[in-house]
Amino acid sequence: MNPAFKFCPTCATPLAFITQMEDGGEKARLRCSACNYTHWNNPTPVLAAVVEVEGKILLAQNAAWPGKMFALITGFMEAGETPQEGIAREIKEETNLETTALDLIGVYDFKRMNQVIIAYHAVCHGEVKLSPELVDYRLYEFDQLKCWPAGTGYALADWLRSKGHEPQFIEFPKRS
Repeated sequence: MNPAFKFCPTCATPLAFITQMEDGGEKARLRCSACNYTHWNNPTPVLAAVVEVEGKILLAQNAAWPGKMFALITGFMEAGETPQEGIAREIKEETNLETTALDLIGVYDFKRMNQVIIAYHAVCHGEVKLSPELVDYRLYEFDQLKCWPAGTGYALADWLRSKGHEPQFIEFPKRS
């Protein structure tokens, strides 16, 4: 649940966890006691791409991320576009690269962020010019890639396996 979502967007009454009978049985959700609005809190679809440029994989660093983490190109779908159109647009917006081929890698849950990730392998060409959203990028040989144990890291691992490489995972420090 988004803790900032506290009031009904229809009538401004404070939302509360109220249990009601639904198709699958009783379910507690944030609901409005005045107008019966329900905040469904469904996962958001996110697009991701293993971007291949001249036989190497492009990973980028987001300006909003702390540290030096490099990851796949990701973004949200826009209304009226297919997932394929959306990831090609995101790649173009964030890197200036043109996508010439797309293949679905898989669909992955990312529960911590309440997202469902639709991941593709994208063959791209052109000159990399980063958007202000990204601060750096690197091109990696397949055997240099390190996967992270979350959402898009599992997509990268599955893609590497499909290319005959056993993925290596980095370990994140434990949070205390």
